[in-house]
Amino acid sequence: MKKLALITLATVALFSKSVTATKACEAYNDLKHNKNYGHIVLEPNSSYQILREQKSNYLIKIPNANPKTRWVSIGCFNQNGQNQKPSTGSKIKAFLGKVFSKKEPKQSADGGSLDSVLVLNWHNTFCETHGNRKECKRDGGEYKNHLVLHGLWPQPRNNLYCGIDSKIKYLDKSKRWNALPSLNLNSQVSNLLNQYMPGSKSNLQRHEYYKHGTCYDSDANRYFLDALTMVKEADQSIGDFLRQNVGKKIKLINLKRAAVKAFGDDIKYKIAIKCKGRVLNEIWISLKGKGNSIKPLLKGAKPIHSTCQEAIVDAPGKFRRF
Repeated sequence: MKKLALITLATVALFSKSVTATKACEAYNDLKHNKNYGHIVLEPNSSYQILREQKSNYLIKIPNANPKTRWVSIGCFNQNGQNQKPSTGSKIKAFLGKVFSKKEPKQSADGGSLDSVLVLNWHNTFCETHGNRKECKRDGGEYKNHLVLHGLWPQPRNNLYCGIDSKIKYLDKSKRWNALPSLNLNSQVSNLLNQYMPGSKSNLQRHEYYKHGTCYDSDANRYFLDALTMVKEADQSIGDFLRQNVGKKIKLINLKRAAVKAFGDDIKYKIAIKCKGRVLNEIWISLKGKGNSIKPLLKGAKPIHSTCQEAIVDAPGKFRRF
């Protein structure tokens, strides 16, 4: 009877407990976080009543949601069980959090523990199947025969949309990139973007930052400065090897030799090629930590594997080589 009484008291205490949201997390309809009807997110600094705790999640009640009961990760709340009356400044932050909320990536302050993959497109191949894109007019224009930025992707692969409002996530997943908030990039980054990310003509940079970059750094300028500076390094070295072999078939081992010549032995097992049929489509480089130079970030990076061992280096124009 005493044990039963203790359990009952503990249950009552849990259900009467309120917790304060510290992040603009999504509020899901199911424990597995598969569905979020209405794209509901928590309001930072707002309190919510706990109805149940299970598998590191709270079942909470959200008055403006339909249905009102939602599952949210425990990590989205403070753990002192105290209702805290938000200050005026906190209310303003909470309001802004509804539109766009950023949080620091899950890594050490200097980014030393971050695993990521730098993904480069061979622009000629991209334009073979995306000839209607702005960046592919005139067979790719000034970008043809160049490696360009697809993205810098923090790992693991499900490390996405860090602190992003569900409405922004919805727009991104619907490929409505023009409707995503502007990133307000500075002139240095904008110049690099014009040179090494032709997809920016279609607002690819907004998609890449909100989906991947928010898990790298809360500052979009830092994210793109790092990524684009490394693309410049790769295009001036590995890109030269590809330009010397346009229209020809290359072997992975020879591309690795060109990469080793530029960046040292550490890159040998940290670089991979991805093919579209018989044609070279992308180059992936595995990195450890944060920075704007490839060589220092190769040490400690995880090995990656290629999906093909040889590939044609596509020339500008349409050849239907797939």
